[in-house]
Amino acid sequence: MSSRIWMMATLGVAVLSAGLGYGLAMRGARGGDPGPAASVAPAPGERKVLYWHDPMKPEVKFDKPGKSPFMDMQLVPVYADNDAAAGGVAVSGNAQQNLGIRLGQVETAAIAPRTTAVGTVRYDEHDLALVQTRAAGFVTHLHVRAALDRVRKGQILADVTVPAWTEGEGEYLALLRSDSPVSASLREATRQKLLLIGVPEAAIGEIEKSRTIPATTSLLAPINGVVTELGLREGATFDAGAVLFRLNGTSTVWVDAQVPESQARTVAPGANAAIRSPALPGIELSGRVQAILPQVDPTTRTVGVRIAIDNTAGKLSPGMFVQTTFAGAAGPPQLWVPSEAVIATGERSVVIVKRPDGSFEVAHVDLGAEADGKTAILSGLSEGQRIVLSGQFLIDSEASLKSAVNRLTGSTQGDAGSTP
Repeated sequence: MSSRIWMMATLGVAVLSAGLGYGLAMRGARGGDPGPAASVAPAPGERKVLYWHDPMKPEVKFDKPGKSPFMDMQLVPVYADNDAAAGGVAVSGNAQQNLGIRLGQVETAAIAPRTTAVGTVRYDEHDLALVQTRAAGFVTHLHVRAALDRVRKGQILADVTVPAWTEGEGEYLALLRSDSPVSASLREATRQKLLLIGVPEAAIGEIEKSRTIPATTSLLAPINGVVTELGLREGATFDAGAVLFRLNGTSTVWVDAQVPESQARTVAPGANAAIRSPALPGIELSGRVQAILPQVDPTTRTVGVRIAIDNTAGKLSPGMFVQTTFAGAAGPPQLWVPSEAVIATGERSVVIVKRPDGSFEVAHVDLGAEADGKTAILSGLSEGQRIVLSGQFLIDSEASLKSAVNRLTGSTQGDAGSTP
């Protein structure tokens, strides 16, 4: 009998020890001993604290205040009234200060959109001239010997000999020297033939003046500009139609700016553009949008915008990198927020709004144009709302985590309730 009593006593002690150990383990899993402060009921009028947490790791809950074991900051209380608000996130004043949370306001204004893009200077292809002959020949003397040499209109580029020209010039000279009525009727036809085979007008005029055939014919620059292509050397032969010189004018240049396709709609032909270059500090040039190129770069997802700029002073050179700014016309009044308040992930765009009770909520928004550091809001906000400008990523992360925990908790309770 005594042996049986001793066995019953031993079993009772083991059960008590196991229960005590399980209780201690559960308390440790909840974040530690709640201490005396946790067991004291809140005084009338005081807000009830559910738990404390670190905003950087909101999934870990603590039963009493103190310093976070994860970050060098104090734990933040979560109150029962704020926690019960659907979708709301409570952040204490101290935590807001520690996180550097700044607030702004939703405003209504009529703002002219401004778009900034990088661009490259290149030659104006409308100011382009080709020097070529319509008959074969060879170069007797080359006056311009290097590409990118600057030339003036009327300057001699090269002296050439073209047998077909020499033959036609002989016929024309014979008609000039003849006084017969037949020669007079053929003279104008022969002159037109010389022009058709490419004899320069100046060379024909020289024949009419001197009544001699020149040994060579001079090719003259048709415009002021730069020799961008030199297709022959002294003594070389050339075929009919070959490009001997390519000249580009520099009095006007183009800037090809690359505008993001999402902002291309804010730029229109005829709009003004401000041009700045690192090579010209403190200088701003003005241009005008000539065309919106009908093609999107598949790699950069940008649209080419062609800008024409007066370059009479020669400050811009092809190949220079520049920054362009386009100013559009002011549209109708609409809602605007500072662009730094918007969290855009590609799948959604949200703004963190501060509620009248001091908590924060996530507002999904539709975005419009961007200008001067502000973004237009098409829907999701109303005028006068207070919004978070900095620290909103932490609030958004906590709100997303809280929503996920609530869904998980609801799912778990539903599963538990359905278990027989």
